[in-house]
Amino acid sequence: MSAPAAGPAIVLMGILNVTPDSFSDGGRWATPEAAVARGRTLAAHGASIIDVGGESSRPGAGRIDPDEERARVIPAIAGLAAAGLPVTLSVDTRRAAIARAAIDAGAGLVNDVSGGLDDPAMLPLIAETGVDYICQRSQVVPAGTADPVMALRDELLARRDACLACGIAPERLILDPGLGFGTSAEQDWAALARLEAFTSLGHRVVIGPSRKRFITWALQGCDHTAGETLPAAGQERLDAATAAVCAWAARRGVWAVRVHEPAITRAWLR
Repeated sequence: MSAPAAGPAIVLMGILNVTPDSFSDGGRWATPEAAVARGRTLAAHGASIIDVGGESSRPGAGRIDPDEERARVIPAIAGLAAAGLPVTLSVDTRRAAIARAAIDAGAGLVNDVSGGLDDPAMLPLIAETGVDYICQRSQVVPAGTADPVMALRDELLARRDACLACGIAPERLILDPGLGFGTSAEQDWAALARLEAFTSLGHRVVIGPSRKRFITWALQGCDHTAGETLPAAGQERLDAATAAVCAWAARRGVWAVRVHEPAITRAWLR
């Protein structure tokens, strides 16, 4: 598969899971030393944001104890901050206490897949600290919804309005339509075909297509079982397909893409 001609610039957000159970790379970067080494690689491969997550959001994953999440995430962020990499550090969490500890350790961005719904203290914290905030929608879109893209947009707008009502500055707000969160593969592809529904809302937009089930569905003609671990050979194909989706998104005004392998995506964007 060959890469397309040069396209517009887009921010690459490198995924750094410090978890034992993430769906494609669980356990690989679970120690602070491994996390810092991986962060160096992500930065060298073009990521200008490194997003550190200590709780898996794969389908079917349960919540972990807050102390366990803190023990996974904060040493990794502190180590990355001490390494002095030319990146913005992000924490992927639904808990305000973890977000605050991560900010204190050097994070300048909070990525919340619940859009503030899982912890009522999250949005006031973001307003207080003034860090950038990725507000994602995540509720289930029922099968048979007449216009699923507008359903996604309406949910995202409701979360956006909640953020603004809490005093979060509009320029600090980044919207994520939540591909793969409560959506079918068909609904995800419909959202990608109509990205202007989200980029027209007046805020930066990030999408996270990397190794998601809607891509495996397109490549293989069927959906993976929730939580299935992907084989290495399958990951190579998924990363190339992810890069193609990111190139599409870059041409339609998306500000950033969240990916496991930024080097592959960067090659498609040259």
